Parts: sequence; structure tokens; C-alpha cells
Amino acid sequence: MGEDHNRAAAPPGEGRGERWALVLAGGDGARLRPLTRELCGDDRPKQFCPVMGGRTLLEATWARLDGVITPPHRMAVVTRRHEPFYAPVMARLRPAELVVQPDNRGTAPGILYPLLKLAARAPAAAVAVLPSDHHVSDDARFMTWVEAAFEAAAARPDRLVLLGMIPDSPESEYGWIEPGDLVSPAGPRDLYCVTRFWEKPPADLAQSLRRRGCLWNSFVMVGAVETFLAAIACALPALYGALDNVAPAFGGAVEAAAVRAAYAALPAADFSRQVLTPSTSRLAVLPVTGVAWSDLGSPDRVWRAWQQPSALALAGAGTAA
Repeated sequence: MGEDHNRAAAPPGEGRGERWALVLAGGDGARLRPLTRELCGDDRPKQFCPVMGGRTLLEATWARLDGVITPPHRMAVVTRRHEPFYAPVMARLRPAELVVQPDNRGTAPGILYPLLKLAARAPAAAVAVLPSDHHVSDDARFMTWVEAAFEAAAARPDRLVLLGMIPDSPESEYGWIEPGDLVSPAGPRDLYCVTRFWEKPPADLAQSLRRRGCLWNSFVMVGAVETFLAAIACALPALYGALDNVAPAFGGAVEAAAVRAAYAALPAADFSRQVLTPSTSRLAVLPVTGVAWSDLGSPDRVWRAWQQPSALALAGAGTAA
């Protein structure tokens, strides 16, 4: 890791084995805005809307972690201008559990900023990164796969482990992962190398990818904090440097102003396209069976989820336990 950036290695044993969760809730959700406007009467992003009824998607994601990641080991990443929407939802969180970005600059800064804060608290920990605006058919079963990813990442700390969903259709609006050879040692579940990513392929190519055993990219990722940071530092050194430079201000009175100044100069950066895609040698994919998943990225997908809330895409209905 030292060859990729200048952060000091964690002292032996410090935070080793700790599991954390980083819940991404900073996006604008523009594609689903007509539906969220109809449901809530305003332009809130979908993660702050009860799209599936009852709880908001963010609250559902937060609750999904119960029994796996304790609340003191969770962080939610939000964007300042969404405060009217996230404040009521996350009102009971301690300040350390809420990471507020001054602006939305894409998923790469939105992941790096809280990771750097986490590195200051638990540098040797492992962390699961989960979007807050997705739907799964079975929370408990899905979390067994997150736990399996933690186990795989512990066995292979040099890898970031992605959860790949078994597709039930040639979806052209999702990112796809093409798995390669088994990772050795594979651990208790089959863990595969990542050959390449296919982002929003046309329908005919998506059909071919499905036949070849490719997987939907859920954007749920698990790995050591230091492995995440190394991947970002290698792929986006300017971004890494800009936010790492303000790390000494974390936790102090000037943090908000220092981060605001850093963000003002940041270009937008996409974690999937600009970090994962060029970093396949650092990645592994764990195929998830027995769980239906959707990113709820369009009204049509929400409608399908409403119609079949427990069976969105129960392809590969194998046992997750």
C-alpha cells in the first residue's frame, strides 16, 4: 500500500477485525424525481423517500445493517443541500455517524472523504460500502452475503470484494461485471477475479453478457480501509491528495471550512468508472444467489418491485446460508 500513497501503515492490531459500514446517501436521484415528487410533494432524492412504503430507502438500508454492523460502526454520507430531507431521517445519529459533504461531486469523493475520516479512527478496519437507494427482497439473506464478503476480504486483504447479482434480464441500464478465474484461496464461497466491467451495454450485448455468466454490479463493496484508499490513490491521485491534505482538520472546528474549500476545486469523479474499472487486479466478485435486487432507478423498476416485492429477480435461488 505504501507504494500507492503516503499514509502511514496502521500499527499492528489497531482496529484489526473491526467491521464498519459506509452508507452512501449523497446522490441527487434525478431519474426518479417525477415519482418522488408525486409521493412526497417535493424534489427530494429517492433515498429520502418511502418509495417502497413505510420507511425511506435510507432508513431501510440503515436497518438492514442491524445484527451485522453496530450503529457506532456506521457512517452515512449525505450532501449539505439535502439537509431538509436527511435531518428528520437521521436525527438520532451521533455527529460522528453523519458525514456531510458540502456538495455532490460524484461517488469517488463521496466515498473517499468518509474513508479518510474512518482511517483516522480505525485504520486497520474492514468496511462495507452500500448505496442507500436500492431494494433487496430479503434483508437478512442479503446481509449473509455481505458477511461472506467480509470473510473473503479478510482472507484476501489485497482485494476489494464486490457483490455481483445474478441477472434475470438483459438489463441495459445497469453496470455488468465479467468474472474470471477463481481467486485462490477462494474461502468459504466462490470468489472470482474481475476480468472487466461493462457499463450500460446495449440490449444485444447485455443478452450476450447474461449468457456468458456475467453479473450485475450492485455497487456493494467490502474491503480493508487501506485497500480502498490505495485503489483511490492509484487511480485518482489528485483527488486523493486534495482530500488527504485536509485530513488533519478532521474532527476539529475548521473541518467544515477546510472540506468546503477542497470540494470547491474538485471535478466530479465516478468511483465505478474511474476507480474500479482501471483497478481490476485489486478486485474480486462474489456472485449473490437467492436475493432479488434493484437499484430502483426508474419508475418502471419501482413498479416491478411493487408488483413482486419478494421476487424481483430470484435467479439462482440457491442457499445463502
